[in-house]
Amino acid sequence: MTLLSPDYPPSVCSWKQRSVVSINIEISHTLLFMQLRKTSILHIYARFRRMRREELRWAHSTMASIIEDFEDSQNTRHGAQQHSHMSRAKIGLSHSGFVNVRLEEEKPIFNKQRIDFTPPEKINHLAVCNNQLCMSLGKDTLLRIDLAKPDQPNQIELGRKDSKVHKLFLDPTGSHLLISLSTSECLYLNRNTQKVRSLSRWRGHLIESIGWNKLLGSETSTGPILVGTSQGIIFEAEISANEGSLFNTNPDQYFRQVHSLEEDGEPAPVCCLEVERPLLENKCFIIATTRKRLFQFVGKMAEGSEQQGFSSIFNQNQDLLPSFQEFPANMGYSEITFYTSKLRTSPKAFAWMMGNGVLYGQLDYVRPDSLLSDVQVWEYTPDIDISLKKPISIVLTQFHFLLLLHDRVKAICTLNGQVVYEDVFPDKFGTLKKMTKDPVGGLVWIYTERAVFRYHIQREARDVWQMYMNMNKFDLAKEYCRDRPECMDMVLAKEAEHCFQNKQYLESAKCYAMTQNYFEEIALKFIEAKQEEALKAFLRKKLNNLKQGERTQMTLLVTWLAELYLNRLGQLESNGNNTVFQEARNEFRNFLGSSKHKECLFNNRSTIYDLLASHGNVEDMVYFSVVMQDYERVISHHCQHDDYSAALDVLSKHCDQKLFYKFSPVLMQHIPKKVVDAWIQMGKRLDPKKLIPALMNYSQMGSTQQISETIRYMEFCVYELSVTEEAIHNYLLSLYAKYRPDSLLWYLEQAGTRASEIHYDMKYALRLCAEHGYLRACVLIYRIMELYEEAVDLALQVDVDLAKSCADLPEDDEELRKKLWLKIARHVVQEEKDVKKAMNCLSSCNLLKIEDILPFFPDFVTIDHFKEAICSSLEAYNQHIEELKQEMEEATESAKHIREDIQEMRNKYGVVDSQEKCASCDFPLLNRPFYLFLCGHMFHYDCLFQEVTPHLSSYKQSCLEDLQKRLAATTQSSKSRHRSVPKDEGDTSSLGKGNAGASREQIKSDIDDIIASECVYCGELMIKSIDKPFIDPQKFEEEKSSWL
Repeated sequence: MTLLSPDYPPSVCSWKQRSVVSINIEISHTLLFMQLRKTSILHIYARFRRMRREELRWAHSTMASIIEDFEDSQNTRHGAQQHSHMSRAKIGLSHSGFVNVRLEEEKPIFNKQRIDFTPPEKINHLAVCNNQLCMSLGKDTLLRIDLAKPDQPNQIELGRKDSKVHKLFLDPTGSHLLISLSTSECLYLNRNTQKVRSLSRWRGHLIESIGWNKLLGSETSTGPILVGTSQGIIFEAEISANEGSLFNTNPDQYFRQVHSLEEDGEPAPVCCLEVERPLLENKCFIIATTRKRLFQFVGKMAEGSEQQGFSSIFNQNQDLLPSFQEFPANMGYSEITFYTSKLRTSPKAFAWMMGNGVLYGQLDYVRPDSLLSDVQVWEYTPDIDISLKKPISIVLTQFHFLLLLHDRVKAICTLNGQVVYEDVFPDKFGTLKKMTKDPVGGLVWIYTERAVFRYHIQREARDVWQMYMNMNKFDLAKEYCRDRPECMDMVLAKEAEHCFQNKQYLESAKCYAMTQNYFEEIALKFIEAKQEEALKAFLRKKLNNLKQGERTQMTLLVTWLAELYLNRLGQLESNGNNTVFQEARNEFRNFLGSSKHKECLFNNRSTIYDLLASHGNVEDMVYFSVVMQDYERVISHHCQHDDYSAALDVLSKHCDQKLFYKFSPVLMQHIPKKVVDAWIQMGKRLDPKKLIPALMNYSQMGSTQQISETIRYMEFCVYELSVTEEAIHNYLLSLYAKYRPDSLLWYLEQAGTRASEIHYDMKYALRLCAEHGYLRACVLIYRIMELYEEAVDLALQVDVDLAKSCADLPEDDEELRKKLWLKIARHVVQEEKDVKKAMNCLSSCNLLKIEDILPFFPDFVTIDHFKEAICSSLEAYNQHIEELKQEMEEATESAKHIREDIQEMRNKYGVVDSQEKCASCDFPLLNRPFYLFLCGHMFHYDCLFQEVTPHLSSYKQSCLEDLQKRLAATTQSSKSRHRSVPKDEGDTSSLGKGNAGASREQIKSDIDDIIASECVYCGELMIKSIDKPFIDPQKFEEEKSSWL
């Protein structure tokens, strides 16, 4: 981040670098003082205050140099015009930290524009609504202009040259125009017609005002409306644009009196009428004004009674005097205007111009007593004299009302009553006649006899926030400056200061935290007021508003908040208020567990640990360790306090493998059973190999319980987890050998009998069993290692039957089996000297004969024990000889039958009819060389070749091609040799021809063996091809296209 650009001087860079470095050094020094020397917070932030003031002086001087350089560059590039433009710029550095630079003046709120229109005659009256403008010209002309098509005006002659137009009234849709004439006559003109129609029922009344029906009015009908006359009478009427029936062609449907207004006991002209029907209520509000009075009529309307008119409203108020406000001054007329924020909604505010000034306020449709609320009176300024120069007209906007005087327009702010705008019209346009506002388009229109002006209202609310702020209406002020952060900052600062002065410290802290005011000044302000809770609220809000990149500020605030919380907890604990203490602790723990600041807390956890330790807050330190997932510190704490069960609970809850490996040795020493249960619960998430050192340490020097728990966990790893690690199996084997010899042999037996199934080191196991004298286990290991001789030798030391079971193991090696059995026989004869057992060996192994074991007996032994064995051996030899003779006779007979079959096949033949056809091509068979099979199928040589070749293997196909080439070569060589042999070499050539013929026949025979060994339709080839498609997949598309 940098403030530099190519046009800025290098001094800016040096200031920026110095300020950043100085800030970092000051912050690091301050944190060091806080941790080591516990300097008071007040002094710390005094240092920050001095530092920020110095930085501000640098900022002011540097900003000034930047602006000067910028102005110089602009003067150089763009000349004197740009220089004057810059001189009008408003440049300032606000106390909030925002730099406001406006390089051009803002456009005024009220922007006047003269309409490019020169009337052919004097303008008498003008009305505009919904982009429809109507004006009365001269004595008898009416001009209508659609503002969407201003180049297509419509001029109509009224046909009343003997009378003048008194007033024009245009409804909100712009469709219905009422023309009040000075002769107490009223005309009607619809937007879609050119015909001016007279309202006969209205004749005899000078119309002063119209109350239009905004709810029921349409392009063809006005709906029920109210009409006010100069005699104070209020009529109800309805006008339809349709031509009517044969007997009733008048546009006015009816015209009946509903009320009359008086002033001082005499009829008074009805200056204005307004009818409102809120959409969500069934009430109707009618406002009527005379010269000095403002009347209000409120009544309920039943659902579906809208077409019945307003008679019921006035009837409901007959028994009571109508609600009105009266002012003493009388200037002969009055005018009321309304402001509506959105189209087709009820007005929100009003302004009534009368003799004493302007009465303005809000409209409250909920109040039962009066529709008007927050009413104020703006008295006319001294330059307005109602006896000489009366105000002509009034228009109300959102925050201003415009007052039309005889030569100027004044705009008065409704918030503070100040005149904020004044526009004087030159005399060349004539006297100002009237001002009106288009409620749909929002434009304000003013006209004289010879010109028409239009006012655009732009960004009317841009300075409203400041007025609300000065009125201490901060919520409204913030509402109108949401998109202007520099203004929002000023409002928040003013609100914070206001709350602070009224001792609303918590609200003040929240507002201060959202401003750009100097941090240290605000902090010192709360410290001096001794408002620690407000200071904490300010720091927490400020911390929440920081960005992730502002790590230094975040570190400072987190550390300070932790110190404040700990001080508060210490005070509450000493006071003995448990309820408040617990609430403060919960708040502190919520702060420590905040996910938003978790990274900052984690990076500075050592500082937090030091603060917790300095206050002796062990419980919160353990809680903070859990939040930071620093379980190692928590477990160490429990172990230091001999609370091993709690340490194991933390381990089991968070399942951290590294912590298990680290703390298992200590826990295994004190609570072995619970530790092993936790290991078993962890299952495969723990690596048993990494737990072996601790197990071996305590299994060697520990108690019986530790040893038994060690064996239990090893058995769980082997039998439940199916661990195949050699170290685990070796360790379990050593435990069995030392402490549980009864389980050793069972473990070896179930571990497997093949070397590929074994997971322990067989050499280690053999050495271990030999050291402890477990011979049977050694025999079993020898058997698995396929060292059968060693197994038999060792088994003979234990049990002869065990040796016999080992001797039968090498099933595929009869020589070895015989050797092993001879060892057993020798042991039985020479060591045990038991002749009967020796004879049993003969019966147990069919490989041993009596003559094999006779050498083992002593020379002087009676033959009685061997008599039966010798006889049975001789009988076996005789039987074997007879079997050999029988086999020789059967072989001789079989050879004889084979020779007879061969001779028979040589004499076998087949008859081929001349009409026979090839089974493949269906052409006569005898035309070309052919084959005849025993099944009856006959094929041409080439047809059979084509049928058989696709079914042959690639190897046979290559052999067949090679044979064909060789056959073609022998045929060609025989022909050439036949042509070139001379006569005197006839004998020699005959001999060569004979050799070549023999070779050729051999090749043909080899070809026959490949293609004619069996019938292609009846032989093995057809059976093998049953699962092959009829059409080759590679040729399928080609075959498919040939059929299309």
